[in-house]
Amino acid sequence: MADALTQEQIDAMLNSAMSGETIEVGATSTESIKDYDFRAPKKLTKERMKVLDSIFENYARLLSSYFTGLLRLYCKVTLVSIEEQKYFEFNNALPDYVMMGVLDLVVEDEDIEDVTAIVQLSNSISYIMIDRLLGGKGEYTDSERDFTEIEISVMNGIVKHMSKLFQEPWENYVELIPKLNKIETNSRVISNIGYDDTMIIAVLEVHINEIKSIVSVCMPALELDGVMQKYTTFNARGAKKTDAAREDERKDSIMNTLSQSLLNVTAVLAETNLDMADVMSLQMGDIIPLGKGIDSNIVLNVGGQTWFDGKLGVFNTKKAIKIENVLRNDL
Repeated sequence: MADALTQEQIDAMLNSAMSGETIEVGATSTESIKDYDFRAPKKLTKERMKVLDSIFENYARLLSSYFTGLLRLYCKVTLVSIEEQKYFEFNNALPDYVMMGVLDLVVEDEDIEDVTAIVQLSNSISYIMIDRLLGGKGEYTDSERDFTEIEISVMNGIVKHMSKLFQEPWENYVELIPKLNKIETNSRVISNIGYDDTMIIAVLEVHINEIKSIVSVCMPALELDGVMQKYTTFNARGAKKTDAAREDERKDSIMNTLSQSLLNVTAVLAETNLDMADVMSLQMGDIIPLGKGIDSNIVLNVGGQTWFDGKLGVFNTKKAIKIENVLRNDL
């Protein structure tokens, strides 16, 4: 805390001011001073912006994996910035021809309105993906033209998968069901967002073939604030929802997958050891003693491990084994 001025110091300052002398004031650092527009106050607090930063960092990692697997090229996606902006400012900065996906983020809560989001891909990344998926090397040539129907059809599948990736980063905070509403190539015709609406703009930088491209995610701040207000009152970063129904569903899904797995089942009549010289001299009619009674149980191996034993017999004219004992104690 700064020291308080004494009465003598105050009087000296007043006398200097009355006489017209210049009063030296300690320099103030301007690094922490930022412009603030009172006509357009911020919708989200710093804490909620930090939560969004974590969400879109996770989304960027998911996009990196998806683009790399899709294009068979090394792709890196990083979060550049998240900021509030008027929609007309975002829209006016876009070119005439652009690849935009309009998403409906359906929230599983009656108290929260569904969120409309826009995913905008720069033309460079759109043409690289189209060229790569249609058999090219993933090259980009700058061209000012509208997208063809085939190109829109190719990008429709990509943007649809990108919308599905929204669900995982948000699952710690809210249950979202992302749905691709439509693809637009003319940014001026989107009418379900007002030009004066305040938007949250997340800018992601994509590196493909040493070319830097941009993917932008645009979401209305007012609708997003309703989601954040209910689900970010506590620090949910990294926390997992403890939903018993979902956990049971996950376990059932794992068990169903395992139950459909194929295992090699082998019936072993007997085993014995022979010298290589004896094996090389075997002839038709030779007898190999197994040291086992003819009525003894045979062993049943599952996946190379001994699990059961039983009797060899016939069932429906086919060889079969009747299991008599379970040999694995951990079953």
